[in-house]
Amino acid sequence: MTAASPPEVLRAPLVVEFPFTRSLGPVQSAFLTGLRERTVLGVKTSDGRVMVPPVEYDPTTAEELRELVEVAPTGTVTTFAWNDRPRPNQPLGTPFAWVLVRLDGADTALLHALDAPGPDAVRTGMRVRVRWAAARTGAITDIACFEPCQPADDPDPGPDPDPRTGAVTAAPHDGVFAEPVTGIVAPARLDYTYSPGRAQTAYLGALAEHRTVGERCPSCRKVYVPPRGACPTCGIATTDRVEVGPRGTVTTFCIVNIKAKNLDIEVPYVYAHIALDGADLALHGRIGGIPYDQVRMGLRVEPVWTGGGRYPDHYRPTGEPDADYGAYKELL
Repeated sequence: MTAASPPEVLRAPLVVEFPFTRSLGPVQSAFLTGLRERTVLGVKTSDGRVMVPPVEYDPTTAEELRELVEVAPTGTVTTFAWNDRPRPNQPLGTPFAWVLVRLDGADTALLHALDAPGPDAVRTGMRVRVRWAAARTGAITDIACFEPCQPADDPDPGPDPDPRTGAVTAAPHDGVFAEPVTGIVAPARLDYTYSPGRAQTAYLGALAEHRTVGERCPSCRKVYVPPRGACPTCGIATTDRVEVGPRGTVTTFCIVNIKAKNLDIEVPYVYAHIALDGADLALHGRIGGIPYDQVRMGLRVEPVWTGGGRYPDHYRPTGEPDADYGAYKELL
């Protein structure tokens, strides 16, 4: 008698990425335009504090803020964390410190990277200055990083210190620049290795055979597709596998009018929640084989598999009469 082979443990890299586009109000516009011009601006709150980076509204009173001031490009490290494994697209390609820096003239700290030879070279209270990027476009990356400095060797001291106290006072600034930055595109990216676990491994294995398998809760008897290994209502394990579909019913849908990057599908097209026959949870899929403006709730559909795909490419109408609303109203 031989021991059974352990089940395959699925793992795959997963990347979630999208460009986030936002317009800028007058405060953020002045701040980013100022960075392009090697000027650091903050905003003064109702109680006289200077916030860098600036915000549009007072965090205490919610009052709209518009009084801009210029602070120095030098400051003091308030806290830090050493990063010995820089990731792609981080400010520096060599080990560096993440630091909170309170710039001279500011009352809050700015998060950025500090270029230092090692963790022993970084300490709370150390003096640093901005290292400007060679090419600046009006983004936080116009600050390439911070670097250690001594007050005497700072070539770009910013506002002059108070002659009586030696402290730097933020200087009023009108926030007016030529060709102001009015919007930014911030790429967001999360990449990691995903392992689906027991329930979804079985689900993916069935899809490779053009079958859809869910799991039934032993208490409430609902069949979940895709399965998660436990009933979200009863909180107990689901181990009873149930094959569902392949046909199903459109419960709700949306018409997509914006073309997605790296997705070769012409707009407009329809994505829908589809309740497969025998399932108590709707999954989503693209609807094809029918004009987008003829897709409707209750439409009966079936999967279309193409090539060696591990999941249906899309769902198409079966030609059956539409399902009665009462048959799927609990699955909306």
